[in-house]
Amino acid sequence: MNLNGLMDLPSWANGFVELPWWGYIAVALLMTHITIAAVTIYLHRHSAHRALDLHPAVSHFFRLWLWMTTGMSTKAWTAIHRKHHAKCETEEDPHSPQILTLKKVLLEGSELYRKEAANQETLDKYGHGTPDDWVERNIYTRTDKGGVALMLVIDILLFGPLGLTIWAIQMLWIPVMAAGVINGVGHYYGYRTFQVEDASTNIVPWGILIGGEELHNNHHAYASSARLSNKWYEFDIGWLYIRVLEMLGLAQVKKLAPQVKMEAGKAKCDLQTLQAVITHRYDVLARFTRSLRTTCAEELRRMREHKSGHTIDLQTMKRWLHLDAKFVPEQEKAKLDEVLSTSKILATVYSMRQELAMLWQRSTANKEQLVSQLEDWCRRAEKSGIAPLRDFSRTLRCYA
Repeated sequence: MNLNGLMDLPSWANGFVELPWWGYIAVALLMTHITIAAVTIYLHRHSAHRALDLHPAVSHFFRLWLWMTTGMSTKAWTAIHRKHHAKCETEEDPHSPQILTLKKVLLEGSELYRKEAANQETLDKYGHGTPDDWVERNIYTRTDKGGVALMLVIDILLFGPLGLTIWAIQMLWIPVMAAGVINGVGHYYGYRTFQVEDASTNIVPWGILIGGEELHNNHHAYASSARLSNKWYEFDIGWLYIRVLEMLGLAQVKKLAPQVKMEAGKAKCDLQTLQAVITHRYDVLARFTRSLRTTCAEELRRMREHKSGHTIDLQTMKRWLHLDAKFVPEQEKAKLDEVLSTSKILATVYSMRQELAMLWQRSTANKEQLVSQLEDWCRRAEKSGIAPLRDFSRTLRCYA
């Protein structure tokens, strides 16, 4: 490669590998993609959530690569991520943009990671089941900067001065794409397939650049699933790699998100219905919201036409429907109560959604009581006079 600033250097000083300009870009993208694959397959799905088992050779390759490209230890990353799920969107969440602001998580994601990695209580409580062999204790953890220094030497030897640029891109990739984009944007902007209790979103339906982690809402709905894609139009490249490893005998998938099954024509709720509704609770709530979206929109339009004084739009109403009452922001509660007091339809829709969510939150009721409460909910929904709510209750009975 003949670049003006490098022409006068000895041939060996330009690195042992000479490529066209686009070749260096391809190498940088390939190396960063391997790092992303190591994070999503090894750290995230294997170590943190036990969604799959990996062959020791694959695990150690990922450990070595992550040591050289991020300096992160398996125990620290696993512990911090598990704490994120346990304390999501609370003051104890290590990196919630809902608490810390999106700007802080985007710009200071790696600093937030290092701060939490220094918290021994977090490591002790959430870091169980991670590697604790001689290599981990004496090399990967003790000399965390040694790996990235070794990567710098390798890049410069292979690609000469341009290796420094490739190395810099490698060092920035995880802090920007994972610590910033996934932890930040993935809890702020995007679409939601499942109405989970936190603010997680799917950034885009095609998980390629960040290994499938773009499908973050799907992950929070079924955290222990090895596959992050859920809808037919979603693509998780990390799952593709896992399937290849599985076909080669280098991985074994342990857990996947349960598939929704329906028993057509079911006229009454039973224990099977209850178990299916609880298992697929996020799908149930999402289906409820979709079913009542038009009803809410029409009622809001009617209220505007009658000049009721309310300026609530459909997006605001959808947000209220998505949330359990305890998660509605204090500044919006008075506005919500005012709107519900004006519209019997919206009040019914909202209260029925809250009651439905309470079914899997009641720890004191036995199975028979919960089945009875579910059936009672369906009967009241059918007698509500709201056709979409009636139709939804009939669909709810068919969960199997």
